Amino acid sequence: MDSSILTENIMNEFELLNIIKVERAKRNMTQADLAIKVGVSRKTINTIETGKFVPSTITAFRIARAFKLKIEDVFNLNEKNE
Repeated sequence: MDSSILTENIMNEFELLNIIKVERAKRNMTQADLAIKVGVSRKTINTIETGKFVPSTITAFRIARAFKLKIEDVFNLNEKNE
């Protein structure tokens, strides 16, 4: 099976939830502040935070480390109930 089809199927079944906005607010951080710490653009943080984009594993770890949290404390894989 084509890997892009497999990825699309997984994305249709699951969603990656996160608490980035909450953690930023606790720390008085803007999206731009977090982006600088993680080494990505503010737009990337925005699209991850709003669930429009799934980050790479490395970016997800960098976000969690920026908050001094475990990755599973920031991100949660949720099965969609269609």
